[in-house]
Amino acid sequence: AVVSTQSTGFNLPNLKVGTLDALMSMSDDLAKLDGYTEQVMVKLYNFLAHTLEEDDLQKLPDFTKVNNKDLKSYCYTFVWDVAKFPTKLSIKEIHDIIAKNMTKIEKDFKSKSTTFNNLKTNLIQHQKKESGNLVTRNLATIVKEEDFVNESEYLVTVCVVVPKNSVKEWENSYWKLADFVVPQSSEMIYEEGDQLLYNVTMFRKTLDAFKTNARERKFIVRDFTFSKTIIEKQRTEATNLEKAKNKAYPPLIKWLKGNFSEAFLNWTHVKALRLFTESVLRYGLPATFMTAILEPNKKSEKKLREKLFAMYGTLDKNASDSTDLGDIPAMFLTGDYYPYVYFDINTAFVENVRDF
Repeated sequence: AVVSTQSTGFNLPNLKVGTLDALMSMSDDLAKLDGYTEQVMVKLYNFLAHTLEEDDLQKLPDFTKVNNKDLKSYCYTFVWDVAKFPTKLSIKEIHDIIAKNMTKIEKDFKSKSTTFNNLKTNLIQHQKKESGNLVTRNLATIVKEEDFVNESEYLVTVCVVVPKNSVKEWENSYWKLADFVVPQSSEMIYEEGDQLLYNVTMFRKTLDAFKTNARERKFIVRDFTFSKTIIEKQRTEATNLEKAKNKAYPPLIKWLKGNFSEAFLNWTHVKALRLFTESVLRYGLPATFMTAILEPNKKSEKKLREKLFAMYGTLDKNASDSTDLGDIPAMFLTGDYYPYVYFDINTAFVENVRDF
């Protein structure tokens, strides 16, 4: 039977073995590091994907490369990074280097993502105040100083939201809603949708009665006091938040791009460490193994398992020949208990379909 599968050799270095007890201990530690590294890496990718501005979204595949290669190509041409992880070190020492790298990446990510999210949240809150209907939005961007009687000990100007279908009622009765309302003091300031914003001037002492009577007729008096100082401060805050976000965006994307690449590189090296460790524990020394990475066609996975068991079943009679395995993501040949050592690299976080 022909099995539709793409394959290549997987470049595994000859690592320092140490004692059997040390290898058994590292087997558990590496499994934990594998899960932790993948978790941090996926967080980086998701944050990057959701943070990219619309104009940059099409660049996402370029932002998630490792050594200038897409993830699949990097895995198929994997070469152990001797500069980062010298093979003269023990497996535990390499484990500790990767663990330290990932801990720092996660710590920095939490700090950077929190800072940027706070900027975005504050900016969105400001923008919401500038939008919405006339009942909720910030009036500072709508009204002008000449719409108000300012610095008067006795008079006050308020803003009132009037439904469009009640305009005639307002214009014919607003000065009757309370005593000491100044006739002909109301003008339409702004119109939006089915609402209009009017101003009206009255004596301060009658304001509470005016609010109560206006509410009964569904005229909404906004709690707004015109202040040039406050308005200028709000405008400055909004401008500063926009500038701060725009300034923080490029270095954040650059950091995410670089550290996603670093995290994926670390992850593949953890997979290599696990592959080497489990192979020695399974088959003993000398550490001479055939290692490969396979990409089966989805419909070929069952046949591939059968073929592999037929080829390698004699290596371990206790191993399973089960082919009812559900969806099997991309696989490192060599984890689950088969006659061969096996791990998977699941890149479904990058695409909705299984990558390899």
